[in-house]
Amino acid sequence: MSHSLIPRDKGNLPALTAPPLIRLDAYVAEDGSTVVNGHLLEMGGRRPPNEAILDAVAMFARTLGAPVAATVIDRSVRQVARLRVHPDGSSRTIAEEEDLPPGRERTTAEEEAFPPLARVERIIGHARREELHAAFVLASALREHLTLRRGAEDELSLEARAIEAYIAYLRGDYTVSTGLALTVARIRCSSDLNRAVPEVARATAAWQRMRDEGQVATRGQELLHMWERLSAEGLLREPSHHAMAQAVRSRIERGSQYVEGPAPAPAAALTATQNRPAPEDVPLKPTRRGLRRFTRRPGRSDG
Repeated sequence: MSHSLIPRDKGNLPALTAPPLIRLDAYVAEDGSTVVNGHLLEMGGRRPPNEAILDAVAMFARTLGAPVAATVIDRSVRQVARLRVHPDGSSRTIAEEEDLPPGRERTTAEEEAFPPLARVERIIGHARREELHAAFVLASALREHLTLRRGAEDELSLEARAIEAYIAYLRGDYTVSTGLALTVARIRCSSDLNRAVPEVARATAAWQRMRDEGQVATRGQELLHMWERLSAEGLLREPSHHAMAQAVRSRIERGSQYVEGPAPAPAAALTATQNRPAPEDVPLKPTRRGLRRFTRRPGRSDG
């Protein structure tokens, strides 16, 4: 994976040429890990994620000398919140249309300010240092926000999901890795069969290490269907692909006995939905305007 952009210094502040009305992004994982603009926050003293996010966004507002909007995906409560935070630390929740215009113009403004590919390099850097929890949370945050902005079938969204699947594999979470990789494979099978083979192979590599009998059977049947379709189209040109297809068939026939599988491609080689959304792509419930946990009076910022 080659990226021409690298993370900027000074805490990933907006690019100087970015439009003045930008919307930052934040993410709260199910375990409370919190990300703002591609950086995992240090949660010293067990600060609540909402307070840490408000403090971080207020810092941006003070730096820019103007109110800043932020979109927060909070998996711990399964909600999306949109905020306006002022330099004095005050904040309120807002409707989606209150700051930037909807659609491609807003997406472009957000991503020019905080390039996704710069974040990919940061994720890979954490993975190389074996900081796998940080890498996984950052990858999840990137994939969730890209999916929210662009849709699950977008190329950048697929790339982020493939990287997230690989990090999950490195962590030994083969069930999560298989689910993520299968989503990429499904999309490729429905949109570009020529690019589907390596994605099905990566999903198979994770599936081969799963031990849950129910998951092995369910996911295995889906993988077998994919391999058979690709074979019927004459797309299995490598002996290793035929071998993986046969390994799936054999494992299903003899039950869920654990099978050692080949290691997946390196993270740098991952290129990155399906006809139905994956569970993590189901639209989250928007917070109601004025929700107290993201509403703060002036002077409350600790950032």
